[in-house]
Amino acid sequence: MGKSKLKTVMQLLLVVVIVGMGSLLARRPAHADDQSLNRVKQSGTLTVGTAPDYPPFEFQVNKGGNQEDVGMDIDIAKQIAKNLHVKLKIKNMSFESLLVAVQSGKIDMAIGGINPTPERKQNADFSKIYYSGGQDFLINKNDAGQIKNKNSLKGKKVGTQTGTLQQSLAKKDIPNAHVVGMDKTPDLVLALKTHKVAAVGVEKPVAQAYVANDHDLKAIDSGYKLNKNDVGTAIAFKKGNTSLVNAVNQSIDQIHKKNLIPQYLKDAGKHMKVNTNNTSMWHYWKYFATGVEYTLIISVVSVFFGIILGIILVLMRLSKYKFLSWPSIAYTEFVRGTPMMVQVLFVYFGLGVLVNIPALTAGIIAVSLNSGAYVSEIIRGGINAVDKGQSETSRSLGLSKKDMMASVILPQAFKNIWPALGNEFITIIKDSSIVSIIGVTEIVYELNIMRADTYRGVAPIAVAMILYFILSFSLSRVLNYFERRMNHD
Repeated sequence: MGKSKLKTVMQLLLVVVIVGMGSLLARRPAHADDQSLNRVKQSGTLTVGTAPDYPPFEFQVNKGGNQEDVGMDIDIAKQIAKNLHVKLKIKNMSFESLLVAVQSGKIDMAIGGINPTPERKQNADFSKIYYSGGQDFLINKNDAGQIKNKNSLKGKKVGTQTGTLQQSLAKKDIPNAHVVGMDKTPDLVLALKTHKVAAVGVEKPVAQAYVANDHDLKAIDSGYKLNKNDVGTAIAFKKGNTSLVNAVNQSIDQIHKKNLIPQYLKDAGKHMKVNTNNTSMWHYWKYFATGVEYTLIISVVSVFFGIILGIILVLMRLSKYKFLSWPSIAYTEFVRGTPMMVQVLFVYFGLGVLVNIPALTAGIIAVSLNSGAYVSEIIRGGINAVDKGQSETSRSLGLSKKDMMASVILPQAFKNIWPALGNEFITIIKDSSIVSIIGVTEIVYELNIMRADTYRGVAPIAVAMILYFILSFSLSRVLNYFERRMNHD
């Protein structure tokens, strides 16, 4: 079988596995003896997933250099945990990962301005509607004369968060609109301010939050004809977790009875004002420091295990036994033929069905597995570049194949491939940003948090670029130093 055919087969296999696991998670029948509530009470912890880049629903505030999750949804989660007499544990991740995290059991429930659409109800259970705020468009204030409602956006570019109700509504109700989907609301607002899109669809509280903190923006009513369920937000649960859903619904009833939502929104507004009192990047230096720390941890550990895995794979590939060489070839082609983002999601959520892997560990595993495939090809190229006379000389001296590889071939190969390995390390430093999708704290993750907190679109990006450059440039200098030492020796 040729390499291209093998690669195609492996890609199709990945699709089948992911689709199959998704179907298993979504359609797994509910057990009659639902123990979801008992499990939470016995563990003493309610694990809640959220995407902290959506003020005033959920965001983070800088208190003495420490990050604290705040917002209306966080207050609701705290009240639910209090009513259940358990501790609250917040797991931050991207919005598009929330429902997958619920289905795979990574979290007990997801809260994050989630609309319980019919499509989502097929894959998750939902609580009662806890808030109905309506839909708005954010526009540039200078465009207020031309854009009045959704009818004014006919044929224009409209920005929405990927996978949200706003995206579905824009595609359905705005004639000939070019809907631009992005993962993060701050990215959408930046696109709006730089005239990449004419409007951004968001919920009313989000629109009000941005307008209150950015005088260049204006909020207008969407003009969508919607009922309460269409504009309401609810909490998502794994299918069949009825006892937990019922307990949470009781808490929601109490919150409405005590009319706590207005106070939660008021408190969120106070936190937002704290964030915008000082939006200098130096004020958030601990955020960047934390991001750099975790980026380095992920990169160093992943390169270490990636090199070990790469050596194993290349030795298997060079083996005369096909039961060793074929798995190595298949693995390398499979990994190189699939995006790292998909691999990260598969390790965290897919394997999470069997083993509860922490996000940081899952990120390191995924990056290591990815790096191993590329390192194996780098090492193989280095081995092939070693003069064949070295092998013949080693055999004439009576060295076994194992000793020849360990003492003669590999040392020379590593000397030849050192620049390529260095480039792989630098690449991993930059590619480690992908693990932010599962909530791992690294530079890009902190960047998105700061953009949501401070309403500054470009400054955090510029700082992140400088940090990545410093890390990459410093590493390249160190690698060049050792390369010169090896060449001198």
